[in-house]
Amino acid sequence: MTQALIVIDVQNDFCPNGALAVAGGDGIVAGINTLMKDFDAVVLTQDWHPPGHSSFASSHDGKAPYEMTKMPYGDQVLWPDHCIIGSNGAQFHKGLDQDQADMIIRKGYNLAIDSYSAFFENDQTTPTGLEGYLHTRGISKLVMVGLATDFCVKFSAMDAAKLGFDVTVNIDLCRAIDMNGSLGAAIKDMNAAGVKIV
Repeated sequence: MTQALIVIDVQNDFCPNGALAVAGGDGIVAGINTLMKDFDAVVLTQDWHPPGHSSFASSHDGKAPYEMTKMPYGDQVLWPDHCIIGSNGAQFHKGLDQDQADMIIRKGYNLAIDSYSAFFENDQTTPTGLEGYLHTRGISKLVMVGLATDFCVKFSAMDAAKLGFDVTVNIDLCRAIDMNGSLGAAIKDMNAAGVKIV
């Protein structure tokens, strides 16, 4: 079975001192680099927002980061400005071995729609193209690692499972935001979707 490693959003803004830092986010980089050698394909995802993105709290009068708002596609967490196209914060962590990647998927570049998943924007209908790429390569088994467990990793894993991929999340090579119990909820949701957690 041809398998791919999907490395989710290991970017400066999600690492310590970043705009949306995940505790210990840089602590998974060496392990991910080692794991890359065991896979037929490696895909990196990159959060890639234009300035003034609709998911930024700064784009909504009177709203603060981590508050919720309603978007046409449903509930949306409002985030600090992060991973702005071309910024240092949007770049991959300098320790990540980008040379081993077959493909980089950029997501969240649509001003009006956030995109947690590597497969679909948050409207759950606009595809990123990753599904087609993996099918074309004959890949059916995916292992996911990266940032953050309870948002982009979770939505990527659940979408992949819905699309029929055999999906495993290597929890040791992920880190979570864990906002109001979101990590526990994410693990429960992933398990219910048929995602294996190892």
